[in-house]
Amino acid sequence: MRDVGEFGLIDRVARQALQSPTVLLGPGDDAALVAAPDGRVVASTDLLLQGRHFRTDWSTAYQVGRKAAAQNLADIAAMGAVPTALLIGLAAPADLPVTWAQELAAGLADECALVGVSVAGGDTTRADSIMIAVTALGDLRGHAPVTRSGAHPGDRVAIVGELGWSACGYQLLASGAAGPQKALARHRVPEPPYAQGPLAAEAGATAMIDVSDGLLADLGHIARESDVGIDVEPGAFAIPEQLRTTADRLGIDPLVWILTGGEDHALAACYPAAADIPPGWTVIGTVHKRSADQSAPRVTVAGKAWIGAQGWDHFA
Repeated sequence: MRDVGEFGLIDRVARQALQSPTVLLGPGDDAALVAAPDGRVVASTDLLLQGRHFRTDWSTAYQVGRKAAAQNLADIAAMGAVPTALLIGLAAPADLPVTWAQELAAGLADECALVGVSVAGGDTTRADSIMIAVTALGDLRGHAPVTRSGAHPGDRVAIVGELGWSACGYQLLASGAAGPQKALARHRVPEPPYAQGPLAAEAGATAMIDVSDGLLADLGHIARESDVGIDVEPGAFAIPEQLRTTADRLGIDPLVWILTGGEDHALAACYPAAADIPPGWTVIGTVHKRSADQSAPRVTVAGKAWIGAQGWDHFA
């Protein structure tokens, strides 16, 4: 990196990138110009730190780029919006190979291409370790945003996308154990169901969230913001055979991966009882009135409190 310098790096990884139609002015100026047809902009941001959110001995730069884009694009989908652009900040050591940054940019570009957007701009600086800051922008296309605060008693809770695979992959990498390649692949590069976010909004979803920290933890965010209770039915989850056998071999209940693992970036949403839930979604629970007992858990599993962590907490 020190050999090409900041602007040489920008020339190599940003200026040459093709831009999507929503980017009216891309890298090269003081700021990008991104179309906002709806008149409102949905925005989300995340930080990825080397050693905490990714490891260079576990994932290639390309895979890190795919994952960095995916987790932010999934947040846009969870609002019922369609992505329009990404902005990327990269802090890195001076001795980081330029090829690593180029591969990172390729991963970002390929994940963006899945939803027809591009990296519109960003910034670079020097640091002792790698840090990636991602800001995703989106457009609501005339729909109301689907927030975490709209769930009502009587709603059905449903999910779309796969759960548990990323947590399984993490366990395999951390322990050095052998296991299904799908688990390793999903931990390195999640596959969010991007198109399902806007479809859920059109179907009348009352609340929605990207499952990044763990299903129970993220449903807890909906329950708190909506001031309701949520009960999850564990029998609603079809546990894939590879996930079950790997968990058995490691002495783990596979339901723990599914309910608390996180980083699969599936979507969870609440739908009114009379709503036609889009194809591909699985109903896994119900919304009920919040208990008068303030010490009662907001999210339960088969009517009972879940024992143990409900998901990931960055400061725990």
